[in-house]
Amino acid sequence: MNLHAIIIEDEQASLDNLKNILKNYCPHVKVIAEARNVEEGELVLTDKSLKPDVVFLDINLNNELVFGLLDKLETINYEIIFVTSYQEYAVKACAYSCIGYISKPIDPKNLVDAVARVKPNQGDDMKDKLDVFRGHLSNLNPFKKITIASLDEMHFVHIHEIVRLQSDDNYTIFYTKNKEKIVASKTIRTYEEMFAPFNFFRVHRSHIINLNYIQKFIKGDHAHLIMDDGQKIEVSRRRKSAFSDKLKELQKELA
Repeated sequence: MNLHAIIIEDEQASLDNLKNILKNYCPHVKVIAEARNVEEGELVLTDKSLKPDVVFLDINLNNELVFGLLDKLETINYEIIFVTSYQEYAVKACAYSCIGYISKPIDPKNLVDAVARVKPNQGDDMKDKLDVFRGHLSNLNPFKKITIASLDEMHFVHIHEIVRLQSDDNYTIFYTKNKEKIVASKTIRTYEEMFAPFNFFRVHRSHIINLNYIQKFIKGDHAHLIMDDGQKIEVSRRRKSAFSDKLKELQKELA
């Protein structure tokens, strides 16, 4: 499937490098326009004769975050792949929002993988994804959202409303306090580190739980939890000690 792309990058050498890698590794991607700054970016992104499927966008344009450019756009009906020098907080923000990214220096394999996830004509959710991205990047939103990609839909869920996650082979099932069930097309391991700062804990290889929704912790040889939704969740022997330490840590914070 052929894709039309726009590249917005303030460093000419980086722009040329991305074009060359696309030519060599993603020949089905045709670069239809390019820009070097916010002003040029606004011109190409508002040009109705250009109909991109994907825009490769440097997170920092002329030492400023790209939101000034994105806020000027009425609609975003294409996918965005951020290109960035490695910054952990930016990479995590991309993960929370399901926005594609590639780090500099560009690894061709990572570029191929990011391009493979582009789905033409499914960019209607991009504004919502960017809201989630910005919230995590700024770390100012106390009611953080996450974008969950299921097989057919994008779900935008407040993290504090997630009760637990359950592994199902290469998928992860999210259960919310509103009894919603969302099947995500990623493994549970993907979410373990991501959710740790929000008082989630992996109590079993198959389960990550929100500590705020524990009703009971039954200790002993067959340790398990009773969650607020009534579910019984096993606590593995290997994780029981660390889990107990985590509960003690929270109790000290509340004291």
